[in-house]
Amino acid sequence: MRFTRASVIRATPERVFAFHEQPDVLSLLMPPWESARVVQAAKISEVGAQAIIETKIFGPITARWIAEHTVYEPPHMFEDIQVKGPFRSWRHRHIIEPDAEGARLRDEIDYEPPLGFLGRAVAPLLVQKRLEKLFEYRHGVTRRWCEGNSATE
Repeated sequence: MRFTRASVIRATPERVFAFHEQPDVLSLLMPPWESARVVQAAKISEVGAQAIIETKIFGPITARWIAEHTVYEPPHMFEDIQVKGPFRSWRHRHIIEPDAEGARLRDEIDYEPPLGFLGRAVAPLLVQKRLEKLFEYRHGVTRRWCEGNSATE
């Protein structure tokens, strides 16, 4: 399955990429409504580095999510994949392209939900909607920081 979110940010691609290179970026991008905690941050510039997040999946069910950085191509793209976590598979490409108004940030996520057919059946209702809300927030935080305002709400 695929999820994509794109936004135009009025800043150079280099500035948008630099935002993602901050050591605390994962915490900055974590919405206040998500019950998640960054256990270990990872620099996107270090291919092979792993970030660890503890998150609530549904109700009291928690999971430890380990994501590994696999591609680093500044200022155009970086990628992470799930090594361990709630999905059968997860590959997240962060793509930054020049745009007439600055830069276009595009997140592309290819994933396979757990639970086989059942997971695929409920993913549009549960996973896609959660990703839409999450990335709307993340792109807003990125936009405010890159366009010169505070990264927090």
